[in-house]
Formats: sequence, structure tokens, C-alpha cells
Amino acid sequence: MISRLICITLTLAAVIPLPLWAADIYLVRHAEKETDGSKDPALTATGSKRATDLAVLLKSANIERILSSDFVRTRETAAPTAHMVGVEIDIYDPKQLDALAKQLLMLRDNTLVVGHSNTTPDLVDLMGGEGGPPIVEEWEYDRVYMVQTEAGRVTRTILLHLPPSKVPPDSSE
Repeated sequence: MISRLICITLTLAAVIPLPLWAADIYLVRHAEKETDGSKDPALTATGSKRATDLAVLLKSANIERILSSDFVRTRETAAPTAHMVGVEIDIYDPKQLDALAKQLLMLRDNTLVVGHSNTTPDLVDLMGGEGGPPIVEEWEYDRVYMVQTEAGRVTRTILLHLPPSKVPPDSSE
């Protein structure tokens, strides 16, 4: 009887697909940007410090993939983490959030996604997480979402915050 039960269990394990490996996906808005009137500004000194703080926060997160929209401020926010973990930054289209959400849910890699105040909470929501209130465009740069996925669905959303920057505020912020 026991040998038959083991045989049935092994057969079921071979037929029923196991859930995908769980992944942690970290989503952030870019750090503080210059207000020089350009459409694609770089980070301020405060923003560069915040990007480094993000890399420190994610040091033990085993990040294997980094996605960024194709803007200087988002790529510069992702750069310290990319350098720390030794991976390239892949570019995504923030106008295609539905497709990106589906792609992220199927990943097995711990991933950092750098976006914008108007896309990051929406992307969390599209994945099935809890994006919460809108990010305040003028001053909110510290919100970090950790969305845990398994088997193509979100299991939980954790909201982290980067520490306040230790660099004095730039007059251009």
C-alpha cells in the first residue's frame, strides 16, 4: 500500500506543474532630478546620493535583473545597483505597463524596476499588488515597493522607504 501511494505521488508530481520559483521585484521612482527645464534631466547631487542609498538597501537582495525607462534620471538611479551586482540595465517602455506587468509576474529573477511617479504605483497595481496613493511629483522620492511573486501572481507587497538623504538639498530641487 505504501509503495503504491509513493508511486501515485511521484506520478502526480511529474504531471502537475510546480509553481514558478518565487521572485522579489523592487519598484522605485527615479531619484531627485535637475529642474533645468530639459525634457530629460540628470540627477541632482541629492538624487545621486539617493541612488547610491538604493544600491546599499538592495545589497543583499540578490538582484539579477534591472529594468529602467529610457531616461537619464531613471538610468542614473539604476546605475549604482547595476554596478554593484554586475548586470546591464535593460530598457522598458513606460507606455506598455500592461505588458511589463505580465512579464514581471513570470520572472524568476529578483528584479529592480526604476520608473516614474506616474507609473510606479500603477505598475504595482497592474501586477496585482497594492500601489497605494499616488507618488507626490514634487518631493516624494523615497518609496520602494517590494512585490513578491510566485506562480505568476503577487503574494504580497511590502513598502520600504529609503533613508533621508544626507546631502544638503540642492537649490535646483
